[in-house]
Amino acid sequence: MAGYRKLGRSSDQRSAMLRSLATDLIWHGKIETTEMRAKEVRKLVEKLVTIAVKEHGNVVEVQKTVFNEKAQSEEIMVKNDSPSKLAARRRILSVLYNYQMPQNAKESRAEYKERVADINHPVIEKLFGELAPKYAKRNQDSGAKGGYTRIYKLGPRRGDAAEMVIIELV
Repeated sequence: MAGYRKLGRSSDQRSAMLRSLATDLIWHGKIETTEMRAKEVRKLVEKLVTIAVKEHGNVVEVQKTVFNEKAQSEEIMVKNDSPSKLAARRRILSVLYNYQMPQNAKESRAEYKERVADINHPVIEKLFGELAPKYAKRNQDSGAKGGYTRIYKLGPRRGDAAEMVIIELV
């Protein structure tokens, strides 16, 4: 017996669907899908969040030489990702899709470009910047590891009676 559900799809379609669902779950916080898909997505998201929780605090301070507007060199301290955190980011990026930051309703194109100029991978930034510190604190307080997702049953879908659920990040 296989260690995963085939979900009635070929392997490339299945992996693309799971990647998309996992990216949506991390980006939006909750999604509505079938129970079998949710159980598979939970496995994937739990692993990704665990990687992010382990590596979110690994930063290295580096001294960098920069030139100011008068062409004078200055030494500044810069925080960079440690090699293990960079590897973790790349592993997670190989699984998740890359979303673009949405443009606000009353925001001009120039303001939008300025706001998102330094954000290359918003989903990864959200995972490492918002979710990982929150779950690391929760793990530290409760002593438990894992359990980052929750599944609520909604009942059967009209048409094919597939069990529908909402999966959300706790």
